[in-house]
Amino acid sequence: MATRHVFIETNWVVDCCAPQPFRVPEATDLLKRAGAGEIKLHLPIVCLNEARNIIRKKFQPRNQLNPLRNYLRWGRANGKIDSETESFAKRIFDQYEAHISSELDTLEATLKTFSTMQGLSVFALSEAMLERTLSLAFERLDLHPFDNAILAAVLIRAAELKKQEPDAELFFCELDSDLRPWDKQGNLKPALKQLYDEARVWVYGDFAMTSHERPDNWKR
Repeated sequence: MATRHVFIETNWVVDCCAPQPFRVPEATDLLKRAGAGEIKLHLPIVCLNEARNIIRKKFQPRNQLNPLRNYLRWGRANGKIDSETESFAKRIFDQYEAHISSELDTLEATLKTFSTMQGLSVFALSEAMLERTLSLAFERLDLHPFDNAILAAVLIRAAELKKQEPDAELFFCELDSDLRPWDKQGNLKPALKQLYDEARVWVYGDFAMTSHERPDNWKR
């Protein structure tokens, strides 16, 4: 049976490693499938650092709680909230902040453990990938430099996997609309689609791998 290789990138790491309760079941389920040997996951290592920065910025508890605490003070001062409700809300807010802060304090350890999970291959950008990044910059793809690097990593890694195992099936689970071969309206991006097709990589817009059914006649 052909091996099923699945590329993922930063958004998947964020959804797997964000503080609870913000982890996304579809993302963690993909990791479980890899651990069970159903698929093999491939992640460019640069995505770990980007995910770390996103998680730290996005999930800072005070950024989320300060507006609620301001409302609580205003509601108490203006007779909208009684003392019992205020006291209860404060306890919940403090508990939430302590929990999220604790998880952010151990984020580096979480990412380190995560990167060694069974079924997940974290790979560095090779010289060939960096060269492909440069060549992609001159194609009409309208991608940011980091997205160019991720695309180059996927295309070169895909070629390496196909060389090792010609019958291998290659997929890319991509939530970032910039790297999908279709726009937000569902219209195809011909140049990007051609690159994926030539690399024999089928792109999904979700982690459940159900968003776009692969045609039977598509060349694997």
